[in-house]
Amino acid sequence: MRIAVIGATLGVGLALVTQARQAGHNVTAVGRSLRPSLAPDLVTVTGSIEDPEVARQAVDGADAVAWCAGGHGFGPAFLKRVDWVSRGTAVLVEAMRAAGVRRLAVVTGVGAGDSRGLGGFLHARILHPLALGALYADKDRQEALVRASGLDWTIVRPGFLVDDPPKRRYGVYTDLTGVEVGPISRSDVADCLLRCLVGGEWLHETILICDDRRSV
Repeated sequence: MRIAVIGATLGVGLALVTQARQAGHNVTAVGRSLRPSLAPDLVTVTGSIEDPEVARQAVDGADAVAWCAGGHGFGPAFLKRVDWVSRGTAVLVEAMRAAGVRRLAVVTGVGAGDSRGLGGFLHARILHPLALGALYADKDRQEALVRASGLDWTIVRPGFLVDDPPKRRYGVYTDLTGVEVGPISRSDVADCLLRCLVGGEWLHETILICDDRRSV
């Protein structure tokens, strides 16, 4: 299948590009500044997903789309508004509808929606209000857009991202009761995304993923 990866420059997006190609899938890598070291035969689209033409090119010929973009726009929500995530998602959803592409997996993060407060004291009481509030307010808007899109969506909220090698063993939680959020490698987030896009797992569900541990 052909998978369009939004935010393929680094992190989860780059890991997904690598794993999808290793699994024999075709990939369209989309990003503002893609790495020159990406495979020469890779289909690339350079630019912002907020641009309708970039979005149109990104989904052209795709069977599924993964949103992996999301690292800039820090600051408290009461002082700053971030809206590029939700605006880009709205443009992407419209392009997918126009092209007849239905499968979408979106990476947000622990702290979005009803997972707010699950990241422990430092994340919930300091990082979220003082540094991440504006970005996560926009991730909340993004999640609402995705759920209302009419597409075949999955929202993936990873725990704390690290660069460890993939384990391919991690907890996947739809019920957050008693969940103790831990780290997860970017490679394992990419593995989960492939399960969503290729295997059709967790359709119309919001999942939290992290090292497989649950508080008692």
